[in-house]
Order: sequence, then C-alpha cells, then structure tokens
Amino acid sequence: MGCSFSGLNALYDSVNGGGDVWINENRFRIVRQLGEGGFAYVYLVKEAPNDSAVGGLANKLKHSSHISDDGTYAMKKVLIQNNEQLELVREEIRVSSLFNHPNLLPLLDHAIISVKPTQETSWNHEAYLLFPVHLDGTLLDNAKIMKSKKEFYSTSDVLQIFRQLCAGLKHMHSLDPPYAHNDVKPGNVLITHRKGLPPLAILMDFGSARPARKQISSRSAALQLQEWASEHCSAPFRAPELWDCPSQADIDERTDIWSLGCTLYAIMYGVSPFEYALGESGGSLQLAIVNAQVKWPAGPKPPYPEALHQFVSWMLQPQAAMRPRIDDIIIHVDKLIAKFSN
Repeated sequence: MGCSFSGLNALYDSVNGGGDVWINENRFRIVRQLGEGGFAYVYLVKEAPNDSAVGGLANKLKHSSHISDDGTYAMKKVLIQNNEQLELVREEIRVSSLFNHPNLLPLLDHAIISVKPTQETSWNHEAYLLFPVHLDGTLLDNAKIMKSKKEFYSTSDVLQIFRQLCAGLKHMHSLDPPYAHNDVKPGNVLITHRKGLPPLAILMDFGSARPARKQISSRSAALQLQEWASEHCSAPFRAPELWDCPSQADIDERTDIWSLGCTLYAIMYGVSPFEYALGESGGSLQLAIVNAQVKWPAGPKPPYPEALHQFVSWMLQPQAAMRPRIDDIIIHVDKLIAKFSN
C-alpha cells in the first residue's frame, strides 16, 4: 500500500473551528480527541457526506465488516519531523497492509502530506491513518477501571480474550516470512464488551512489527538488536533475549510468546508479572525478567485455577528455544477453554 504525497490527499481544514480532514477522496469531521502520545494524536471522526465520492469510504474497503454502522472511525494523526520518522510511518503502513484477520486492527485508509514548518511547528509531514473505532478502550484501560472496583475477569473470559490474541498472532507468525508484533501488551489490545458474549479482543499498533527471524552473529549485531528493542518493545513485556542478546543467536517469533505470557498474566491481574521489580528498592526489572522471577498476587475468590499459572510459566521460559510456539499454545488454550468454560 503506497503512500501518496499530493497536498489534496489529506487536507486539514479548520475553517469551521472543529475541523474537517480529507483522507484521499473522503471527508471526515473531527468529533473529539481520544488520546495522544509522542507526536501522534487519535481522534474520533465521522464520515461526512461527500458528493464527489459515490459511496464514499464503503466503496474503498475490502471487507464490508469494516464499514462503520454510524459512520464513525478512529483517525491517528502523526506529526513527522524528519526522514527517519517518515520511514517508520511508511513501514507501519506497509506492514499493516500485510495482515487480514478479525483479531488484528485493519488500516482502512491512509495519506501522508507534506507541510511547511512554521515558527510554531517543527514537522514537515503529517500522516493520517484511519481505523475502525473501539470505544471501550484497551485492556490496559479496562484493567485500571477493574482494579479501582476490585473486579477480575472470569476464568472463562480470561481464556477467551487470550484465545483471540493467539489467533491474531498466529496469522502474523504464519506469514512468509513470519512477522513478530514485538510489542504485545495490554495497551495494544482493544477490548469491546458484548452482551452475553466474551469481550472481543483486537491486537493493534504494528509500528514495531518486523520479520521475526534474525541471525545474530556478532557482538555489534547483538547490541544493535538490544538498542532497537529498548526503543520498540515495552520493558515489562520484553523477552530476555532482547535485554541480553548473545553474540551468536537465532532470534525468532518466540519473542512474542514471552510477551503473550506476560499479557495472559496481565489479563488476570492487571499488570505485567515483572512490574513488582519497578517498585522494589534495589529491584531490577531486567534481572527479574532474565531470571523469570514471577510473583503471583492475590486474585479473585475463588482464585484462578493453578493450570492458568502453569500456562503462563510455560510461556515465560528464559531460553527462547524452550518456549512453545503459537500452534502449541492454541492447542493448550483450547483444552483449557473446554475444561473451564462456564
């Protein structure tokens, strides 16, 4: 999916105060801001009637399931300050277009435009990325709310949410070449509550996704990987081999399996299994992770089955070669679902 640079492709028009945005031939009205981070802002937008585009966005989408019932979408606006950031956004767009799975957030449309920096602004491009909207927030948002109410997911919901993440990751790991997400964590899992059904879980943010398999054959390559991981993989969910990479190593998609194990723990208890190390005086997050020192907090009453703790521990093996692959995990989670379903 190429990025186009015509100034007509995405036109930020704030004549009406609230602002309209054109993404290619479709116009969207900004409803409100949903979030921000770094140089990116996420808005709730609503497709505006557009006489020139017959059928509007619906005509452009590959899957009718991606069409919003009420015309609302999520739009990410990225302020791009240099060529390195521009390449990262282009790579995110390219990688997102490789995936097509109900548990992976689809990129519906995009545009990149060049803008003139001013005295107040330092960026020279703006990117507009359009996604389906999920207003119930992320697993992280939900964990904070549940913690404040002292609530926990049922064992059945824990397994059903986790099963959906496994399905999305299997799609990525099954590509040729396999892709690793590299930043699986509760903040990158969108949750939608459904009446009478387990929550819908969708993995998002492919800004760190890369081909999974790398041969490391020198100290400099190992250090380069560690430096890349420190910028792209969230520390409490980062696999041991990305903290301390040997000079001779085969890195593969099992870095994601470690993060998946941490995320299963977080679905149950609201935090990474290694978060405690951040709060201990003299505690080291890296040390806790490379030694897989997991602490099990008090959970719901009755507590989660021991089989779930064993499942997490199976994924959190410091030696990547000992860790299961996604197919093994799916077989196991399906057995647990059969055993513990309501």
